[in-house]
Amino acid sequence: MDLQTLLLVIGSVAIVLTLIVGLIMKGHKSWLMTFLQNFCGVFYIFSGWVKAVDPMGMGFKIADYFTAFESVFSGTWFNFLAPLFPWLTQYQVGLSVFVIILEIVLGIMLLLGHRTKLLSWTFLLLLLFFTVLTGFTYMTGFVPPDINFFQFGQWGEFKESNQQVTDCGCFGDFIKLKPKVSFFKDLALLIPALFFIFKHKGMHQLFSKRIRDVLVICSIIGLLVYCISNFVWDIPHADFRPFKKGTDVRAQKAIEMQAAADVDIIGWEFTNSNTQEVAKIMNPDYMAIYKDYPKADGWVVDQIKSKPTLEPTKISDFEFVSTDGYDQTESLLDDPGVTVMIVSYKLYGNGTEQKNGTYMDTLGISYDTIQVENQVTPTIVMNYDTIIQKTYTYTDYKWEADWADRYSSVIKPFTDKAAADGDRVFAVVGGAGEEQLEDLKDELDLGFDIYTADDILLKTIVRSNPGVVLWKDGKILSKWHYKKLPKYEEVKSEFLQ
Repeated sequence: MDLQTLLLVIGSVAIVLTLIVGLIMKGHKSWLMTFLQNFCGVFYIFSGWVKAVDPMGMGFKIADYFTAFESVFSGTWFNFLAPLFPWLTQYQVGLSVFVIILEIVLGIMLLLGHRTKLLSWTFLLLLLFFTVLTGFTYMTGFVPPDINFFQFGQWGEFKESNQQVTDCGCFGDFIKLKPKVSFFKDLALLIPALFFIFKHKGMHQLFSKRIRDVLVICSIIGLLVYCISNFVWDIPHADFRPFKKGTDVRAQKAIEMQAAADVDIIGWEFTNSNTQEVAKIMNPDYMAIYKDYPKADGWVVDQIKSKPTLEPTKISDFEFVSTDGYDQTESLLDDPGVTVMIVSYKLYGNGTEQKNGTYMDTLGISYDTIQVENQVTPTIVMNYDTIIQKTYTYTDYKWEADWADRYSSVIKPFTDKAAADGDRVFAVVGGAGEEQLEDLKDELDLGFDIYTADDILLKTIVRSNPGVVLWKDGKILSKWHYKKLPKYEEVKSEFLQ
């Protein structure tokens, strides 16, 4: 579904609600006001719901904004604000839940016409907040990579690749809107928001104030429980991401990679890093002058490509490697058997202590042969002149007890049975080195290989740390939050018969 279709659906629902309020409930004061209340109310409820099914995803998006703001404010007059954003990132999911509930509750209040003055101002302030975020995201497209956002005089031509946040997250993963579209959408919503401010006394109000109070309070409590259930106790019950259950990742990746390969270079864009001058030359013209253009220094050349026939998703980035750098992706996607993949986008532990270990080293190795009675071929033996003990230093990682217990008490019993049944088992983690992974594997006695991947990719695959994904022949059969992981026997009975 695209934004235009969504707006038509929301508009149709708003018209039906307006007719019910006006003709059946006789509660309207102005047809226009009632329609705008219903339209904005349904819009906010839907926008909030598609994020409420995945509050953790909204939290990741908030963290992206905080990272961008930290970068923008560093090295400017507002440098004192920069440390605020890493601190706020610690509470990204909590802030996500707050914003989601506020958005949906405002939608409910608009439908009911509850506390109209408070509603109008809160709606406007929240919308202004969204407008600033989407506007900032859109306008970073005019800012070259080596220029700070506040150096307005050095802004250049708009480039999507310059944008620090590529998707506003307004509709979660349900619809991916480009920042420009999101920004103008918020500007358009400012019109009814200002109308509400000046005409709030003309809003329709349904039921008594007491009933409206009860409905709003119950909504807040219910939404809080609903949001928490979608990341604390379980993965989102509605999955709008590319790696949903039943997805043939191998086939989809092949399609997306082919679409990317079919893109043509149709021209060249030259940007002067000194003057920010931009020149675009299409291929036929460029081939005639490429030896002579550009002659001056400071020009950076970018390709102008045709649009792919299929927009890529995170499936195009699906890749994980062993600690020595070997790609292991195809070994999973081409495996016709059953694979249990454990996903941890972040490891919770610190290397707080340096320790010394020992090992035996041999010097002066020589080889000899001996003839054994009743044996035709001589036996080769090694002789060691010297065997010495050497020491080495290693980091002893301290894993968070609660997080480590998820592996020890939940993951390991499941994977042990899966491995004993002949299934392939491995883990993929984000942001970890070889020494850290070896320590994790040994200390928790995991008994399976551990690979590494981009943490954003892993967050997209499953909203749990750790989470479990069941694969077969390049397809995702199912996936679970660690708190909802069934016994292996149940999984085998349902999926592997």
